[in-house]
Amino acid sequence: NRGPLNDLAGQSILHPRQFDRETISALAQLAALLETRNVEMDKPLDGKIAITAFFEASTRTRLSFESAVLRLDGKVLSVPDGQVTGIAKGESLADIGEMFNTYGDVVIMRHPETESIEEISRNLQRPLINAGNGSGHHPTQALIDWYTLLKWRPELLDEDCPRDRKVHLGIIGTPGSMRAVKSFLRLSLMFTGAVERITLISEMADPVGLDLTEPIEESPIPIDVTNDAREVLPLLDVIYVNSIAFLGDSYRNLDSRYKLDLNSDLKEDAVIMHPLARNDELSEELDNSPHNLYFAQAAGAVFLRQALLVSVLNRLNRISGV
Repeated sequence: NRGPLNDLAGQSILHPRQFDRETISALAQLAALLETRNVEMDKPLDGKIAITAFFEASTRTRLSFESAVLRLDGKVLSVPDGQVTGIAKGESLADIGEMFNTYGDVVIMRHPETESIEEISRNLQRPLINAGNGSGHHPTQALIDWYTLLKWRPELLDEDCPRDRKVHLGIIGTPGSMRAVKSFLRLSLMFTGAVERITLISEMADPVGLDLTEPIEESPIPIDVTNDAREVLPLLDVIYVNSIAFLGDSYRNLDSRYKLDLNSDLKEDAVIMHPLARNDELSEELDNSPHNLYFAQAAGAVFLRQALLVSVLNRLNRISGV
């Protein structure tokens, strides 16, 4: 169904609340076609230039976006290190946004400040894709996460998902200060027919933050909080973990109590998700186990981002079979 994707043409992608199940489904279906090469393409992004402006360190996100563009015959202008730009000399993001209007057709930006999206948008007239804004959101990572889950268990897309195929999600960390976790939780609230329960595993009594308070209160999905990972791990179908929490201008790694390894008491068919990069919270022992879904997340990133870019840049007509 191309309709929801057509609606993305010319749109900035700033927050997971912009999406609904229908649009996520359409993006996932297009990404799957691209991943399995079940489409014919006529240089979809030929003549288009993507600016990847990364004012905060990134490996996977920047390279997967750039790979997505280049594999669709687009071109990339890259700012891999914000310290070598005019910002280091005091230039404002608003002024940089004005310059980007001339240089490219879409801007993909990561920045350590949550307010950066609003600032650059003041003058930017090109679509902006938020690749992470401080402790704000990381919407494309959440789309990749749900693309991965839908490939793992396609029934999760059904409104009447069979009860034995529904999932109990466990999220380790503090969504209020972890942008990838926050965006994943925000999208997960939309899958009311597939998510049976969400358990937040955190040392904080209220790990959510103001941004998600209202969506959680409005969601019919039961959500609870515990600081006892050992008690709840055997109940979970999907465990989502991330290592980094934002604390002002610094980072903090996850408490060692929440480390996952081969000794963790997991359901036989439970899967572990992680946006990577990881630290000690996710042991490499699990890499060759059936619980590993995090490598599938990384593998699907290019294709979901391709689907999004083709939609935003209004080039769906150059892909047949959609």
